[in-house]
Amino acid sequence: MLKIELWKRVVIWGLVALGLLYALPNLFYGRVEVHNDALTAIEAGGESPDLAAQRDLWPSWLPSRLVNLGLDLRGGAHLLAEVRVEDVYGDRMDGYWPEIRDALRAERETVGTIRRQPAPNGELRIRISRPEGMARALEVVRSLARPVVSLTGVGASDIEVRGEGDTIIVRLSEAERQLTDDRTIQQSLEIIRRRVDEVGTREPTIQRQGARRILIQVPGIGSAAELKELIGTTARLTFHPVIGRVSEPGAQPGPGQVIYPSLDEPGVYYVLEKTPVVRGEDLVDAQPSFDQNGRPAVNFRFNPTGARKFGDYTAENIGNPFAIVLDGEVISAPVIQSHIPGGSGIITGNFTVEESTNLAVLLRAGALPAEMVFLEERTIGPELGADSIEAGKIASMVAGVAVLVFMALSYGWFGIVANIALLINVGLIFGLLSLIGATLTLPGIAGIVLTIGMAVDANVLVFERIREELKTAKGPARAIELGYEKALSAILDANVTTLITAVILFIMGSGPVRGFAVTLGLGIITSVFTAIFVTRLIIVMWFERRRPKTIEV
Repeated sequence: MLKIELWKRVVIWGLVALGLLYALPNLFYGRVEVHNDALTAIEAGGESPDLAAQRDLWPSWLPSRLVNLGLDLRGGAHLLAEVRVEDVYGDRMDGYWPEIRDALRAERETVGTIRRQPAPNGELRIRISRPEGMARALEVVRSLARPVVSLTGVGASDIEVRGEGDTIIVRLSEAERQLTDDRTIQQSLEIIRRRVDEVGTREPTIQRQGARRILIQVPGIGSAAELKELIGTTARLTFHPVIGRVSEPGAQPGPGQVIYPSLDEPGVYYVLEKTPVVRGEDLVDAQPSFDQNGRPAVNFRFNPTGARKFGDYTAENIGNPFAIVLDGEVISAPVIQSHIPGGSGIITGNFTVEESTNLAVLLRAGALPAEMVFLEERTIGPELGADSIEAGKIASMVAGVAVLVFMALSYGWFGIVANIALLINVGLIFGLLSLIGATLTLPGIAGIVLTIGMAVDANVLVFERIREELKTAKGPARAIELGYEKALSAILDANVTTLITAVILFIMGSGPVRGFAVTLGLGIITSVFTAIFVTRLIIVMWFERRRPKTIEV
């Protein structure tokens, strides 16, 4: 008998109401967006009358999640960057030098004196004064090698060591280089994401392309130059022992030394030890603040490893200057007055409040492990996005009206039921997109338009089945029931295969392809739900009220 239990009806209408409720904020996009921005500003910096007025533009008891608009709809900046992973090789060799130096010094009777020599990027060259001790020197350096922790590098060591005459040559092994490349790209992705998130942009697209490239798309940002300024700064913070000061910009540093200009003192250059005592990677927090004289500064705090190094060095070098270097410039070189335990300190300089805030953001996000070269940059204006949205609206309306008219003319009252379900279906798609925080792009709109065309397929199968059952002289109730039962397998087969295709597109694709796959997949789920449950429930409710003796499909 044609009947649906009460609890099933409550669940079906409850899901429909919930989905449409989550879709509702998208009808008032601008107002809800201002409301959300005001809430974020109030949480970050406190309430003000203007922010309170903006917050009250939308009721707090209603959902306020929106479908995020992609770069092609909102406008914004597009960058394609290549990471110079070779820079990391040099840093790794600089990090190995103190350990190798100390190990060889313990074998001085055999290898003699040691001296670091100039070498290509990614290599470490060490000359020993007793070439006859080369075998022992190689043995000592090789004992410092560590196993490569990766599936492809099982059994390999992280460094390769060989001798040429009186020179030891150390370089990263091929397995370690590959692992370093992957680690560098992943770290760059995470740091870029942190920096972009710090400024409150909405749903950026940050993903790896190829071996060394990163695609960055940020909707709503002013220009590609602004985005480059935000993420292109390396913000590499290091702390170096000071050897001396010079005023000649062309002065040559000694072995193991570097010369960096002073940020606050024009014409002054600091001679520093090349290997830093502590690196910015050991920072766990950085916040803008003010020094004892009320000038803008940045407070910082190290992790336990950095705190121990920082504390040990300050305890052993009281009275000596200590240079704080940011991106190759000495921003401060204070004299160590006392032991600084706990791993916290303050960076002072000629900062403005805005500069100290930006510096804290960059340090907190972390240093980019390597320089990035921007291969492609585009700024997409909001006018283009507005045109795309308008074109998408027109396409959706044309497709929707055409389907509505066709179904009403082809199936009469049953076609009108299918049209009601179609409108609910579109609302549910936007409700799900809002709920999961998805980003809608122009291909995503194409997926919605395709869903509108496909959504009635299941209803067509059901209605045609009902027509066939009516020809066998069964009653209308039994014909409707059999129509839904016999069409179910065909509906599931068609939609499951399409859903599998959408999943494959999402897994294998990127950017716009993924946007299309998301809306297509969600559209399939909502289409099946509305076709199998919603239309059937509407027809059952109509049938219970009218009790027709005959029906026409």
